[in-house]
Amino acid sequence: MPGQHMIDHEGIVEQVRDSVAHVKINCESACAACHAKGVCGAADREERYLDIPVGDGRYAPGEPVRVLIARNTGLKAVALGYIYPFAMLMAVLIGLVAAGVGEMRAGLIALGSLVPYYLALMLLRKRISNTFTFTLKKMNPGS
Repeated sequence: MPGQHMIDHEGIVEQVRDSVAHVKINCESACAACHAKGVCGAADREERYLDIPVGDGRYAPGEPVRVLIARNTGLKAVALGYIYPFAMLMAVLIGLVAAGVGEMRAGLIALGSLVPYYLALMLLRKRISNTFTFTLKKMNPGS
């Protein structure tokens, strides 16, 4: 079991090529694990794929693994994707309304101010992705 400072997901190695494992993980909402998910219809389940350097580890296609990432790294991702842009949106909106710009125009300008932010994230994605380090761990047969 991973430590309290790690986020883990179960996954399956799809393929290994050039010391990089292509791993499929199932992202489940809290509803997906609920016993009443068949009745309610609100459950969602989505497959995600990650390419994770494996170095000297030997992994075979079809092998079940645990994908681990540090919890603080996950919080950093949330901050970059949601918290910082929300703070920027609100700062621009409040600043423009305080300066006397009409609400509709201020709202549109505030939304438009997010375009350069997300464009910068897209352009810097390789540099940013280097800070998010995933690791693989073989699953025990009984887990």
